[in-house]
Amino acid sequence: MTDRRNAKIDPDEPMVYQIRIKGHLGLQWTGWFEDMTITREDNGNTLLSGSVVDQAALHGLLKKVRDLGMPLISVMRVDPGQGDVPDVNQ
Repeated sequence: MTDRRNAKIDPDEPMVYQIRIKGHLGLQWTGWFEDMTITREDNGNTLLSGSVVDQAALHGLLKKVRDLGMPLISVMRVDPGQGDVPDVNQ
């Protein structure tokens, strides 16, 4: 088992984030959220996931969520090769 705290992260590689918001966001918002994937979950939440180039871009995405007026549930950074991440809400 690998200790993630000691894993080397390339600062030039974009990080992958999952942003979960309360409520369903329509697919027409895909362009506004750039290259993020919009997944409407069965529980009524929306998951935005994708690569984010830096912290400024992440803050820009969070500002867009705020501007929508939809409650932010979570923001989670995931390893790019990790694939599916277990849902902590189940």
